[in-house]
Amino acid sequence: MKKQTLSTINQLVAKGEKFTCLTAYDYTFSKLFNSCGVETLLVGDSLGMTVQGHNSTIPVTVADIAYHTRAVAQGNSTALIIADMPFMSFQTVEEALKNAGTLMQAGAEMVKLEGGAWLADTVTALGRNGVPCCIHMGLTPQSVNKFGGYKVQGRTLDAAEALVADAIALEKAGADFLLLECVPVAVAKKVTEAVSVPVIGIGAGPDTDGQVLVCYDMLGLNLDHNPRFVKNFMIDAPDMATAVQNYVAEVKSGAFPTEAHGYLS
Repeated sequence: MKKQTLSTINQLVAKGEKFTCLTAYDYTFSKLFNSCGVETLLVGDSLGMTVQGHNSTIPVTVADIAYHTRAVAQGNSTALIIADMPFMSFQTVEEALKNAGTLMQAGAEMVKLEGGAWLADTVTALGRNGVPCCIHMGLTPQSVNKFGGYKVQGRTLDAAEALVADAIALEKAGADFLLLECVPVAVAKKVTEAVSVPVIGIGAGPDTDGQVLVCYDMLGLNLDHNPRFVKNFMIDAPDMATAVQNYVAEVKSGAFPTEAHGYLS
C-alpha cells in the first residue's frame, strides 16, 4: 500500500470506497497494521483505559499522546496518523495551536478534537497553520461526566438536526475529517450525506465513509464489557494479522458493521 495522505483518503471516498482506521499505541502494532493495509491509525486517548488502566480518557495528557505518537510513527510507513487532543488541551485557540504543534512534531499528520460547531474558530486557526483536523462528534468520551455516562447521542429530532448543522459548520470552518461515535444509523447517514469531507464511524452504522475500532477490542483483548458496536475478529482467525486483514476486508466490502453493531434510535 502506498503512503496514505489526506489526498489519497479523499480519493478513496470520491470513488465510493470505504477506508479503515484502528487505534495504535506502539511500534509493533503500527507495523502490523501497516502490513495489513489499514489506511489510518488513531493514537487515541483511549490509551488511558486500554494502556494505563484508568476508567476514562480524562487523565491522559498531551505528553502521553506525544510519547505514543512517536512510537507509532517509528513503525509506520503507509498509514495516515491521527493523534487525539486530550481533555482540556484545546480550550482556547492558543492552547490548541501549541498542543497540536507538539503532536504534529511527534509524528502526527492530523489531530482529533472532540466537540461541535463551537470549535469552528479553532479548526480554522489550525488549518491556517498547516494542521489537518478530525472532529469527533456524537458520544465524546471526554464529556462523559457531563453526559452522565456513555450514552448514545442524537436520538431526538432536535439533537439529530444539531449534529447535522454542526457537521456542516465544521466543514465550512475547514475540518478535514469527521468522526461519529454512538449515534443512530439514520443520523450518521444524514451527516455523511450532508458533508463532502470523509466521515469515520464507530457505533454509527454502515453508511459512513470509514470505520474505526479500538485495536484491543477487535482483537478480543478487552476482558471488560464491550459495547455492541465491537466485533471480535480473533474468533475466526488463527493469528492477529489474519484478524486485522479480515477487519479491513469486511469494512471495505460492507460486511462490517451490520445492523446488530449499530443503534436504530
